[in-house]
Amino acid sequence: MRTITTQEVTKSIKEMCIEANYALSQDMEAVFQAAVQKEESPLGKKILNQLEENLNIARQDKIPICQDTGMAVVFMEVGQEVHIEGGSLADAVNQGVREGYAEGYLRKSVVSDPIDRINTKDNTPAVIHYEIVNGDKLSITVAPKGFGSENMSRVFMLKPADGIEGVKEAILTAVREAGPNACPPMVVGAGIGGTFEKCALMAKHALTRDLKAQSPIPYIRDLEQEMLEKINRLGIGPGGLGGTVTALAVNIETYPTHIAGLPVAVNICCHVNRHIHRVI
Repeated sequence: MRTITTQEVTKSIKEMCIEANYALSQDMEAVFQAAVQKEESPLGKKILNQLEENLNIARQDKIPICQDTGMAVVFMEVGQEVHIEGGSLADAVNQGVREGYAEGYLRKSVVSDPIDRINTKDNTPAVIHYEIVNGDKLSITVAPKGFGSENMSRVFMLKPADGIEGVKEAILTAVREAGPNACPPMVVGAGIGGTFEKCALMAKHALTRDLKAQSPIPYIRDLEQEMLEKINRLGIGPGGLGGTVTALAVNIETYPTHIAGLPVAVNICCHVNRHIHRVI
């Protein structure tokens, strides 16, 4: 049994919230640079160059990339041989978010109740997803999610007879309807299978996958490439003002499902697609 203190967790979460909001991850930086080179529209290329300048200023001056610094989404893989010492793990995560958003001068965007709309003033609580795994480590992914793109998310409860073509149309429908509202060029996460809530969770988690890593499932690799090409032919383009780069990547996750269903969720993220990963 290995002991990890809540203080270690809080420190990591704090630093990750700040870093994710100040600089692109390496995988995102690579696909963004490629997009600047690939964009064929003069206006689209100009917008991408402006976005690139903004990214450089944020990284160099240590200021947020975007004014919407997101609601903190945290994925935690907790090793079965890990003992958390010093209090509640959830409290440790929320304390890290609290400290990170204060120290990093990040906008506090969370309200305590969806109807009363009273700001919590520290960007807590985070949305935390736990998974128990083998081993003695704690793997943490922090993905601050802005709501311009989050509001464009969709869940489709398809019929099994809709098949792969129905899945493709669902993804394209979500992107078409998002249009400029998701701050393109976007990253598209999709979850196929499971249940109503499982497919949505997979779509969100898919956004955090290293964009250099390929799906281990051959037909999913092909589907990701096909959907990326089809999305980029929609002509939405950077900033929604037309162009050949509407999406930077499409990441898809799958899970077994019921004989009577074919759930599909699409979670879209803007060109920043903030995510950062650490292992304690």
